[in-house]
Amino acid sequence: MLAAEAAAAALAAGRASDALTDYPEALRDSWLYQELHTARNFKPWMAKGLWTGSVMFGIDQVLLRGKAPWTLHNTADHLKLKPAAECKPIDYPKPDGVLTFDRLSSVFLSNTNHEEDQPCHLQLKNADVPILTNLALYDAPEQRYCPAGVYEILRDDDGSNPRLQINAQNCVHCKTCDIKDPTQNINWVVPQGGEGPIYQQM
Repeated sequence: MLAAEAAAAALAAGRASDALTDYPEALRDSWLYQELHTARNFKPWMAKGLWTGSVMFGIDQVLLRGKAPWTLHNTADHLKLKPAAECKPIDYPKPDGVLTFDRLSSVFLSNTNHEEDQPCHLQLKNADVPILTNLALYDAPEQRYCPAGVYEILRDDDGSNPRLQINAQNCVHCKTCDIKDPTQNINWVVPQGGEGPIYQQM
């Protein structure tokens, strides 16, 4: 909204070439910036462990009211992913349909709707990376970190010729893939028509 307001004001003033120059200042003066600034140290503190993070963030929020004179720096999520060879597979029990549910049932509840023939809004910068890097080194983590089962590695009947299939129509727009992909090869863009989950009708 702030970007749209800045663009509208610039266009009304005849400044089409620099339509968003007022946006950064508008953001800094908004409640949104103040709210984000107050909570800026949450993730870095919690990365230090549950107990340490809870105590230190409690001090940050309760005693200092988010106005600590320091800003801790964080490491990007995609840099923390370990190669599959360094990890032990987790054996998750199958969903019981009472307390736990499969991903596609939960996607159904989000009322996600995308036109089947619209351009894919999950763009790959390099189509070779999912197999040559992500599958080879990380065992295709996009199959697991996506909460909607959008990414699948398909193979021929004999297990050869692995390839990535993107089921973009299931996307719930959490942007986890854009954030967590270890090679930063996935780019989430706004889908055609602004379609996606309809959470307010759940």
